Amino acid sequence: MTRWLDEREQATWRGYLRMQARLQAELHRRLQAESGLSIADFDVLVALTDRPDERVRVLELATSLEWEKSRLSHHLARMQRRGLITREECDDDGRGNFVVLTDQGRAAIERAAPGHVESVRELVFDTLTDDDVDALARITGTVGARLDEARR
Repeated sequence: MTRWLDEREQATWRGYLRMQARLQAELHRRLQAESGLSIADFDVLVALTDRPDERVRVLELATSLEWEKSRLSHHLARMQRRGLITREECDDDGRGNFVVLTDQGRAAIERAAPGHVESVRELVFDTLTDDDVDALARITGTVGARLDEARR
């Protein structure tokens, strides 16, 4: 038997979907205008700068970004043509490739990050109280844990 959403749940769900779509679109618009990077570019560059050696296996990157491998492969090719990343063969087993941040990629994210974090602060955190931030952290943690369980 289908457990339909009640009016409150449906309104909340639809509000969340609208907010998420509008927030992503606005963050993308601002990031693109200020730095020439897309949100997808930024996500890849962040994943690389979070690594001490600024490199990651392609499959591991796809998993961490929640992207299909084909989508990532096409996007990495575009980023490589722009000089933001490079790919290197894995010496350990010869099967996989590493995605490696270039100096140009590092410079691009260093230019983009201050404006992006200011946009996130302005659009999200400046409008929330400390209790709201705590509630959002609790909600994202709870739903994230459920998603982790569902994947197993």
